[in-house]
Amino acid sequence: MSDPSHPPVIGIVGGSGIYDISGLDDVRWEAVSSPFGTPSDKLMFGRLGDQQLVFLPRHGRGHVYSPTSINYRANIDALKRAGVTEIISISACGSFKEALAPGHFVIIDQFIDRTFAREKSFFGTGCVAHVSMAHPVCGRLGDALEASALKLGIPVQRGGTYLTMEGPQFSTLAESRLYQAWGCDVIGMTNMPEAKLAREAEMCYATVAMVTDYDCWHPDHDHVSVDSVIKVLLENAEHGRSLVKEAAPRLADRTGVCDKGCHTALDYALITAPDGRDPAMIEKLSAVAGRVLATA
Repeated sequence: MSDPSHPPVIGIVGGSGIYDISGLDDVRWEAVSSPFGTPSDKLMFGRLGDQQLVFLPRHGRGHVYSPTSINYRANIDALKRAGVTEIISISACGSFKEALAPGHFVIIDQFIDRTFAREKSFFGTGCVAHVSMAHPVCGRLGDALEASALKLGIPVQRGGTYLTMEGPQFSTLAESRLYQAWGCDVIGMTNMPEAKLAREAEMCYATVAMVTDYDCWHPDHDHVSVDSVIKVLLENAEHGRSLVKEAAPRLADRTGVCDKGCHTALDYALITAPDGRDPAMIEKLSAVAGRVLATA
């Protein structure tokens, strides 16, 4: 079970290409069950030096789940049960900014959630909670990721708004222009409700958005070839692996809970009175909210 008072355990959520990291030892795949259903895949446990890492293929190995059909609740719950305390989310995205060309990484600090067909909370009837999402990512993780990208020479922007669309279809031109007018930086299909659930589970969370292409607002969008997109995907995956390898040691020296409040996000979030809570719901929440439920 995750315990932020113990040494950090870093979870990596992303595509299969991210997990082939040189120097990763003691690798094993293990199924972790969740009362919220079936996670996308088994978890891959490994060690990079003294740092424990846990990898989860967001879409499953072989990319079997669409963004809408991913069981985000089971994924986050399983990572929590596996001992993960901080999550680095790595995902491909489209760009709304000319300056954010393919190959750039964006360390996200805000989201706009336009999804509508996904379970977005662990809580509900029988135990209601409301967590703050004003600052949805961990600045401490962001600092480590930015420093790592700069050291590696990866083109990176610190801060940016990620619009999460439902998919699986891409945007219409009108939608793309609207999101661009809103001031969004990138667009993707997977980081919501992932970020919301990580906050409810009291886990540090950061998103690295890897730009693969310009969204359809760009006049050259229709001229991009499949070969060029694949080339960028492969290069991004290589940079993503390097980024994880460089950032992991920077996160190893945390002692106690995160000073950004991630590990105490539920302190004032539970609304349902103790005598009104559904025992079955409380049992399901044993991993994600066990810290506060045990003291209620």
